[in-house]
Amino acid sequence: MNNSVIINRLATGVPGLDDVLGGGLPEFSFNLLAGPPGCGKTTLAHQLMFTLATPQRPAIYFTVLGEPPLKMLRYQQQFDFFDDAAINRSIRFVSLTDDMLAGGLKQVLRRIVAEVETHNPGLVFVDSFRSVMLASAPERKTFLNLQHFVQQLGMLMTGWQATTFLIGEYFNEAEANPVFTIADGLIWLRQSVQRNSMVRKMEIMKMRGQSTLPGLHTFRIDGAGIQVFAPARIVVGSSAAAGTSERLQMGVPRLDDMLGGGLPRGYSLLVAGPSGSGKSILAAAFLAEGARCGETGVMAAFEKLPNRAYTPILAELIDSGRVALVNNRAPDLSIDEIMLLLVQEIRRLRATRVVIDSLSGFELALAPTFRPDFRENLSRMIAALAVERVTVLMTSELEDRYTDLRFSPYGTAFMTDAIIVQRYIEVDSRLLRMLAVVKVRASAHSDELRLFSINDDGIQISGMLADQEGLLGGRPTRKKPS
Repeated sequence: MNNSVIINRLATGVPGLDDVLGGGLPEFSFNLLAGPPGCGKTTLAHQLMFTLATPQRPAIYFTVLGEPPLKMLRYQQQFDFFDDAAINRSIRFVSLTDDMLAGGLKQVLRRIVAEVETHNPGLVFVDSFRSVMLASAPERKTFLNLQHFVQQLGMLMTGWQATTFLIGEYFNEAEANPVFTIADGLIWLRQSVQRNSMVRKMEIMKMRGQSTLPGLHTFRIDGAGIQVFAPARIVVGSSAAAGTSERLQMGVPRLDDMLGGGLPRGYSLLVAGPSGSGKSILAAAFLAEGARCGETGVMAAFEKLPNRAYTPILAELIDSGRVALVNNRAPDLSIDEIMLLLVQEIRRLRATRVVIDSLSGFELALAPTFRPDFRENLSRMIAALAVERVTVLMTSELEDRYTDLRFSPYGTAFMTDAIIVQRYIEVDSRLLRMLAVVKVRASAHSDELRLFSINDDGIQISGMLADQEGLLGGRPTRKKPS
C-alpha cells in the first residue's frame, strides 16, 4: 500500500521554467532565489508572484533594507506580467526596514508572523533576505543562532502552508550559509559579459522531491519578463530516419537520381561548398519542392535574408506563409534559444522540411560564450530536430583548396545522414562548378562527379567530369584543344 504524500506543483507562468524545474514549483516549499546584482532575481520573484497570486491564494512581499516598494513597482510595472489591479487585492507589500533597525532578527520574525497570521497568505516573498543576515551580524553570537532563525522561519511558513521565496544577493554558491541547507529549493541566477553580449543563465541547484534538468540554462529578460530556454528533450533511438523508405524530391533535376532516388525522409543533409557555389539556391529549391508537394517548411537564415532578387521563389513562399523564417539577430543567442524558435515554427506550421543556412553564420550568431562548444551543441540540435521528424538541410561554407575533400570546418560531417559537396574547377581559364554525393547513410548513391550551372531556373546538373584524376590530384583540369 502506497501512503506517500502527493506534492502539488504550481505552474510558474515563466516560459520554460516548469520544464527546467521538472514539472513546476512544489507547493508549500521554502525556496531561495540567489545571484549577483542585476541578474534578474527581483524580476523573477515578481513574475512568479503576479502569476501565482489570487484572492484565494494571496501574496505578501516583504522588503528589507533594499529598494522601497514604490521604487520597485515603478520599474516592475514596465513588464507585461504586472497587474495594477492585483495590488492590495491579492498582493500586499510590507517594508521591514524599521523592524530590522529597531529589533533585529527577533523583531523581523515577529513582524512576519503578525502579517502572516493577519492576512493568511499562500505566497511569501522576502527581498532581500541577505540584508537581514548582514544587518543581524552584530547580534549573532554563534552560527547556530542564525541557523535557528532560518529554521524557525521555514517551519512557520510550512506550518501555515505558504510557498516561500527568499531573495538574496550571493556571489558564490560555495558560501557557507544555513539557508542553503534548510531551503527546499535553490535557484541560482548568473550573468556574464563577453564582448558585446551579456548572457544570463539559471541553475536549479536543489529542488527537493522532484527531478530537475541539470546544468546551466540560458534565459532572457524582455518586455514580457523572463523566458527560460530549456534544452530540447532527446529520446534515444527516436530518429525518424531509422528504417524509413519514403524519399523526398530535392527540386533539382538529376540530383534525386544521384541520391539514389531522393533524400530519405527524416534525414539530415549537409551541403558543403565554397562561397557562391550554389548552396543557398539548392536549399531554396529543396523548400520550394516541398511546397509544390503540399509540405510546409522552416528556414533559419544566419547570412543573407531571402529576397525577390536573389531567391524569388523562396521569398514568395515566406510571404504566403508556406515557409516560416527564423532570423534572430540578438548578440547573445544560445543553441537552446534557436532550437526553441525552430521547434515553435515547426509545430505551428506542422513543417516537414527545415533549412539552416549556414552553419558558418550560425556559429557567428551565437554569443561568444557558446562558440567553444559549437560542435557539441550542433550535435544536440540535429538529434532534437530528428525527434520533431523533419528532414533537415544544412549548408556549410568551405574554402576551396582544390587539393583536399573536406566537408565541414567543424568536424561534424559524421553527424549527418547525407553529404553533398560542391566545388570549383578550372577549365580553359574558366571557373566551373561541380558536385558529388559523398554519403547517403544506408543507401546506394551515385559516385559521379558532375558539372552543374546556375541560371534563372536554378541549378542545372549536366554530365560527368571527364578527368577525375586531374581534379582530385590537385592539378587544374583543362580541356585539350580540338
